[in-house]
Amino acid sequence: MQQTSDGRFRVLSGRSDDEWLLLDVESAEPTYVPTASAPDLAVGNRIEASLRWADGDPSVDDYSMLSPTSFQFARTDEAVFQAAQECFEAARSAGEAMNSRVTYSTDNEPNGVVYTFAEQSGQRDLFTEFRDGVKPLDPLVARAAEDATPPFSVWILDPREPFVLVYIVLDPDGILEETMRDTYKNRGSQPTSPD
Repeated sequence: MQQTSDGRFRVLSGRSDDEWLLLDVESAEPTYVPTASAPDLAVGNRIEASLRWADGDPSVDDYSMLSPTSFQFARTDEAVFQAAQECFEAARSAGEAMNSRVTYSTDNEPNGVVYTFAEQSGQRDLFTEFRDGVKPLDPLVARAAEDATPPFSVWILDPREPFVLVYIVLDPDGILEETMRDTYKNRGSQPTSPD
C-alpha cells in the first residue's frame, strides 16, 4: 500500500552516501530517502516535495526547488577569520553561549553573518547536531533572509577553537565565497560525512 505526503524540507546528508535527510522546515521531523529518488539535490537546498511511502519506506515522488542555498560542513585546522574570533570573544566576555555579527566588504556592504556557539559541556557536539539536523540551521538562514535574498552559502566549521562557527555568506558567487572555499574547502579541512 502506498501513501503520499507533502512538505517543505531542508536537504541534509543522510546516514550514508546513498541517502538524503529531509528535515521538515516546520516541525524539524527527519525523513530519510534514497538519493536516487532525487539525485540532483545538494546539501542545504530547500525544496517542496511530495514523498511516496511504499511499505513504510519513503522516497521522493516529485519536488520543486525553493532555494538552492548550500551548506558546507568541515572540521578544520585553519585559523578562523578575525570577525569570528572577535564575535566569540565578545560572547565570552558577556558570559553568553552564542553571539552573532554582520560582516562587511571593503565597500562597507553587508556580505555575511557570522554566528559563534561556545562548545557545550558533556557529550554534546554542536557541529554534529547541526550536520545531522538535531539542531536546525533554518532559523539562522531565515533571519539572514529578512535583510537579504537567498540563495546563500552557509559554512558550518569546527575549528581548533572553543566554539563552532556558522557563517552565512550572502552572495554565493562573490569574492567572500571564493575566499571561504580557498581557505576551508580546498586546503586544511576535512569535509564531513555522517559517522
